[in-house]
Amino acid sequence: MNAPSYMNIGQAASAAGVTPKMIRHYESLGLIPEAERTDAGYRLYGERQLAQLRFIRQSRVLGFSIPQIASLLSLWRDESRTSREVKDVAMRQLQELEQRQRELDLMRETLSKLVTRCAGDHSAHCAILDDLASGRLPAPGSRTKRALKEVRAGDKVAPRSSRREQAPVRVDRPHAALTAWSMGLAASE
Repeated sequence: MNAPSYMNIGQAASAAGVTPKMIRHYESLGLIPEAERTDAGYRLYGERQLAQLRFIRQSRVLGFSIPQIASLLSLWRDESRTSREVKDVAMRQLQELEQRQRELDLMRETLSKLVTRCAGDHSAHCAILDDLASGRLPAPGSRTKRALKEVRAGDKVAPRSSRREQAPVRVDRPHAALTAWSMGLAASE
């Protein structure tokens, strides 16, 4: 059975493995050209746009950023490109993935040690909470970018140089270090 020559946004989304919302987003970013429209204003997509949407989806699966995808799409459309240019974009992405993997490995190793140290019984004392409150856990790599979970878009965060450093608090009561730390955060706001 032959696919129709043009599809509406829902059909195109299904065929390309993306959502209609993402198609509109990719159009707004200029990754794909604006779709032709019917007299009623409905978007119409052909095989060319489907190929571009699949290209974008596959690129996202590999973790390429939107700017990297724009670069790859531009290279894909440019018949005078060199494979070296494409490889450079891919190599940068591979290096970023390898760095993230090293950071994930360090986090897994650290968390594994924390879990091993915790008794996990009915007592209130927990080595995991103590270590989290201590500030002595290893930092994930030497990246200058903060992790996605650390800062979300729209958050207001003071530059690192102006943040007040907190000295570790040593206490004998369980959870007191965590309480002291959180009170210090509240006082600095």
